[in-house]
Amino acid sequence: MTTSSGDFAKAVRVGRPPNIQKLFPHSQALLVSGKFIDLAMIKKKNALCIAANGRNSFVIRGALKAAQRANAALIIEIARSEGGADAYCAVNYWNIARIVDAACNEMGITIPVALHADHYGIKSENDIPDAKIEIPSMFEAGITSIAIDASHLPDDKNLLTNLELKPLIPDWSGLETEIGEIKGKLGLSTQSEALFLIQGLNAHDIFPNWIALNNGTVHGIEASGQGIQVDLTRDIHEALVPYHVSGAQHGTSGNSSLRLKEIAQQTHTTKANVATALQMISWGLEVNDDGNAALDADGNFIKVKDEGVTEAMWEKMVAFASTKGWKGGNYKKLNLPFENKLLGLPSTIRERMVNRVESFIYNLIANVFNAADTADLAIETILETNGFDPGPKSRRTEDPSNWTPEKIVQRATSIEGNQSPEGDFDD
Repeated sequence: MTTSSGDFAKAVRVGRPPNIQKLFPHSQALLVSGKFIDLAMIKKKNALCIAANGRNSFVIRGALKAAQRANAALIIEIARSEGGADAYCAVNYWNIARIVDAACNEMGITIPVALHADHYGIKSENDIPDAKIEIPSMFEAGITSIAIDASHLPDDKNLLTNLELKPLIPDWSGLETEIGEIKGKLGLSTQSEALFLIQGLNAHDIFPNWIALNNGTVHGIEASGQGIQVDLTRDIHEALVPYHVSGAQHGTSGNSSLRLKEIAQQTHTTKANVATALQMISWGLEVNDDGNAALDADGNFIKVKDEGVTEAMWEKMVAFASTKGWKGGNYKKLNLPFENKLLGLPSTIRERMVNRVESFIYNLIANVFNAADTADLAIETILETNGFDPGPKSRRTEDPSNWTPEKIVQRATSIEGNQSPEGDFDD
């Protein structure tokens, strides 16, 4: 790290948002708004920040170690399905900040880290009342960035939901929005959908840092067929250039390093989510270059001897999954019942779990995502801002009178979109 100790100390003093200052007044962890992470990647050019889904504490620690080693800005995130009210992980929206802050101070982490509430899903209007209670509580617990995901809804209701929920989100927070519920090659996003959402938000003085598309990916370990469609992504991003919104790439597991490099080099993406691969790596499973866990001839995961958890613990995990009827992607549900069991393993085992994650993420940061040394760029932006909010990247150019609720509903009828069956890839 080339940032001086004095500049780092000032960044900690002025760059941490109010909720972090209140929660951790004596901390030396540089927990910041997601806005600074986005801006650092833009400064670096053709760089993606890994947004590591911290499904367990070993993934979080491995991601922090890797980012520190690469001197890279970092996003640690958890999705609503993973860490919401009906979570399948012990890490959740309300404890992730405390876990990350404690780990940063313990491990001497000096890179900027954003805490992202990924996929805060709104699947129907019935979800909105709970959202109005939960979202403020998440920021009170230390979240510094959020993705409002109403992509399951029709385009007009997606936009109207974003407008209704935005007042609950601090202006200094990073913000992500989404179109085209993620479900692989079905229902790919269109320029019309993207422009409709971003223009409608712009008219109401809302300027997201990121937009997530359905550009051909899935979540989890499902085969993605064609995978990420770089040309489609590039074309949509180019249409959005006047609004200065970056891309968020979801579902990176199942796509090769080459494909991810193309996303970095040819699109305006600055955030890349990695979830399932990191979970599998921490457990000690064999994972290929695409980030998918390898399977044996019987369709079972392959445990690498003396990697990740102990062989005896893996047998217990497999047996437990069998009693529940869990296979494939549903192994993710092992996170909650086994977190404390894994924390109770000997330190040598816990360390090798963390180190395996670190090695995988470091390679992504340094050799695929082009994000090395972005920590200095984020700190530089904090010092230039002399505060915790660098402000929006755009300004209002759309006429609000053209984007009333009634006109939003009317406009939505003319959007060119791709209809598809409902997906099940919410993390």
